Amino acid sequence: MKNDGWGMITAKTLTFAMGILCVVWMTGCVSKGPSHSQAMILPPAAPLAADTNATEGAIRFLENRVKLNSEDHIAYNKLAAYYLQRMRETGSITYLYLAAKSANASLAVLGPRDNTDGLAQRAQVEYASHDFAAAKEDGTQLTQLDPGKGYPFFVIGDSLQELGDYDGAKAAYSRMKAIDIGSGGMPEVAMNQRLARQAELHGDIEQATRLLKMALTDALAIPFPPRETVAWCRWRLGDIAFSAGDYETAERDYRDALTTFPDYFRALAGLGKVRAARGDIQEGIKFYEQAVNIVPDPNFVASLGDLYKVSGRDKEAQAQYSLVEQIGHLSALSGILYNRQLALFYADHDIKGEDGYQNAAREYAERKDVFGADALAWTALKSGRLAEAQQMIKEALKLGTRDARMFYHAGMIALAAGDKRSAAEYLDKALKLNPEFDPLQSPIARKSLSELEGAQ
Repeated sequence: MKNDGWGMITAKTLTFAMGILCVVWMTGCVSKGPSHSQAMILPPAAPLAADTNATEGAIRFLENRVKLNSEDHIAYNKLAAYYLQRMRETGSITYLYLAAKSANASLAVLGPRDNTDGLAQRAQVEYASHDFAAAKEDGTQLTQLDPGKGYPFFVIGDSLQELGDYDGAKAAYSRMKAIDIGSGGMPEVAMNQRLARQAELHGDIEQATRLLKMALTDALAIPFPPRETVAWCRWRLGDIAFSAGDYETAERDYRDALTTFPDYFRALAGLGKVRAARGDIQEGIKFYEQAVNIVPDPNFVASLGDLYKVSGRDKEAQAQYSLVEQIGHLSALSGILYNRQLALFYADHDIKGEDGYQNAAREYAERKDVFGADALAWTALKSGRLAEAQQMIKEALKLGTRDARMFYHAGMIALAAGDKRSAAEYLDKALKLNPEFDPLQSPIARKSLSELEGAQ
């Protein structure tokens, strides 16, 4: 995620904040009056202090503490929170393994009834591990064990959104808002991040941008702004601008994220994407290489391979493509985390069509979100299941999400079905929204649309 990406405030507030903030990348809000209308003018990006040394020092201290006293559930809870913070900052799933181990150790010492912090940490780990059903169950249990508190509804809402229950997610966020929102600080930031994601999913890019700017402004107003949270907001603003084809704004936002947090891997990959879209393939390669050197996320690796491919560096491209598969099969957890990415990689590159379809189908059986429907539609097309592809692309488009890749998939599915009019409409919509949405797929969309228009 759907990490994500929110940093914390200080060590003192870390455990509480982890109860309400999720790991991934996640999401209508009412107007808040003049103060927030003025907040739409964002201050220039500036570097924020890193607390890496302090965090790592705290981790070492707590690791030693639990070695000396394996019954210290409070130390385990703090360790889990710090590990999750480092995972957001570095992208390394090693920290996710460690967080899971710590949360489970805490609950083994003291059960959930008397250890709600431990249960909250486990729910965050489950969410970050894409075990959304389990995270929802733990969030529901937290509402019973910690009544009157709002943070469990963030856990529930985030999980329901990833499972495709958008009405349920909206209701959970409303419960959270009714309980805890209004006093500013991280709960306000987290709420607007989530509401921005909901607006984006429903095709309201302008509202999504506004809400993210509100989240960013509130984060910057905190006495010691959390660096990763601020960088995450700027990166997401860049992604939303890119999705709307506003490459200039996207590049500015990605660079602002890097000003805040140098070597922020998400922003580096964003710059690689937008530089390539603006025609500078070599710069795109440079930024993707930097991102991959920090964390070999399969999306980054595949995108780097694609840029090598369009540059004529076929041998290097193939090496990256091989690495995508290796990462996807590295462990049981990586297989879960990167399953959808691998399915789409197979479909985009016209290889292992059946494997890609089976991956997407298994995931959609549990996680019925619109992007899962899109992945299943695309892999169904590439594996010769046209009727299923037609059915699933309707599910993917049901919220009105403005996503060029979804429109492209819809166009190619319509073309395969012989519906040339719909094919031309969807392909035109994709290219008007974001003409360079993908270095390999955008040229196919243009060629297909040109042939359709030439045949009229």
